[in-house]
Amino acid sequence: MKKISSSSLLIYIAWIVSVVAMLGSLYFSEIKGFVPCDMCWYQRIVMYPFVILLGVASFKEDQKIYVYTLPLSILGTCLSFYHYLMQKVPNFAPVTPCSEGVPCSMQYINWFGFITIPFLAFVAFLIITILMVMLLKNSR
Repeated sequence: MKKISSSSLLIYIAWIVSVVAMLGSLYFSEIKGFVPCDMCWYQRIVMYPFVILLGVASFKEDQKIYVYTLPLSILGTCLSFYHYLMQKVPNFAPVTPCSEGVPCSMQYINWFGFITIPFLAFVAFLIITILMVMLLKNSR
């Protein structure tokens, strides 16, 4: 039986996190009927490719996947943190004239007073970022 290396395990866990994040976002929009705002779409644009990239890297045991995923995960972490601030910090959201769609400051969920959808995305991106930094350190 083949032993799994710690680097392969890091990639696999990051892939699982991305799959859970993608399925969670699809659950909120397709089953619960929550309409994603613009910032939610930007976060999805960054998260969804992880499912494919990390899945293939896990299958092929590509130890250098951090080269592609680390910049994206950092970007996603920043986007989701900014979106969370728009929701939770008064007057942080930019004032924009009436437009179509859902405002980014809207909170569909607010579990325990601080867990919102952007917070969940932030945690997922942060976990992936940490795992990719660990993978980077393992490869040196």
